[in-house]
Amino acid sequence: MTNFFGDLAPLTFDPEGEGPCFRHYDPDEIVLGKRMEDHLRFAVAYWHSFAFEGGDPFGGRTFDRPWFGEDMEAARRKADVAFEMFDLLNVPFFCFHDADIRPEGASFTESLRNFEEIIDIFERKMETSKTRLLWGTANLFSNRRFMAGAATNPDPDVFAWSAATVKACMDATHRLKGANYVLWGGREGYETLLNTDMGREREHAGRFLCMVVDYAKKIGFEGSILIEPKPQEPTKHQYDYDVATIYGFLKDFGLENEVKVNIEQGHAILAGHSFEHELALARELGVLGSIDMNRNDYQSGWDTDQFPNNVPETALAYYEVLRAGGFTTGGTNFDARLRRQSLDPEDLIIGHAGAMDICARGFKAAAKMLEDEALEAPRRERYAGWDKPEAQAMLSSDLASISERVIAEGIDPQPRSGRQEYLEDIVNRYV
Repeated sequence: MTNFFGDLAPLTFDPEGEGPCFRHYDPDEIVLGKRMEDHLRFAVAYWHSFAFEGGDPFGGRTFDRPWFGEDMEAARRKADVAFEMFDLLNVPFFCFHDADIRPEGASFTESLRNFEEIIDIFERKMETSKTRLLWGTANLFSNRRFMAGAATNPDPDVFAWSAATVKACMDATHRLKGANYVLWGGREGYETLLNTDMGREREHAGRFLCMVVDYAKKIGFEGSILIEPKPQEPTKHQYDYDVATIYGFLKDFGLENEVKVNIEQGHAILAGHSFEHELALARELGVLGSIDMNRNDYQSGWDTDQFPNNVPETALAYYEVLRAGGFTTGGTNFDARLRRQSLDPEDLIIGHAGAMDICARGFKAAAKMLEDEALEAPRRERYAGWDKPEAQAMLSSDLASISERVIAEGIDPQPRSGRQEYLEDIVNRYV
């Protein structure tokens, strides 16, 4: 034991509790025939919880953690604290990048050796912990070598380094029986066309992804391969901007049946969408895989990665997840970090517990709305005209024939209310 969290006890479900506990999230509560834990599949993000130092664009580190340091002893201590936190939260999953868990070595070989040692530690700890791996991924954005991208870098040596890094992370994810592998293209974009060959970069990104899919099959990885949509930051133009952009990319390279998406709330907002829009589109396209549940400060123009605290937003998000049939390999990862003034160890636990409660409240509201057909019945009514034989026949007809019918039948459509305020009021009754 590291004693980082002192005498804090594992959290339990206690609706009337005063200290850190779950007031709404009961992992054993049955919702729509399944335990809530199995529906929500919560995961802790290793990077924000244990690697984030409390900095922001205008100031550096504010946190003082006993594992901060660029040596293996610090990395081992970090792993000890991480699994203690997983146990305190009784969380079923975690996620990591390679750079979160190991120090950078003087060479690729040394970095790989450091990484594999920590994976050994994870494997041993997972033998006695309930916490599994939701997904692994590679950090192809922090080091200065990635300043012009990874798969889209103009330097082929960076492409090679990136490929080797992803291979190592996929091997580790497979070894730890991870449910997914995620590609997060934080720098797969460009600042200006003055120095960019867009066609070549996009082609290289497609070839890189094909290699990832092929390698997953080669090693027998049975989880899902996911891409995370990432707009605007840090580069001005991103090749993986939103769900629609990614789906077009996947279609171009014949990967639409091989790769799904991991959608983050904060990224959806930066792309000019709502979270539920991105989830609904992914559902309609058949590529919804997993989610990162966080929020942005809507007065800021960047990704602030805050814990969720808005029940109506989470309810609408989980409504779309449920309409898609729920998670299979995916889950709810908290890609969220403490505010730089939240210094205490207990803040880490409180932040996650509060977020899990918010998600539970939203999820139960979503499940009840779906069960009651509170939104589905009005939606069906609005489109009921399309169920008529003549409307269906029109879709396989032609413009001339449709025109003749309009004239012959004297069709004169009148507008009907979309009843948005009524439907918003319905949602409010549930949340």
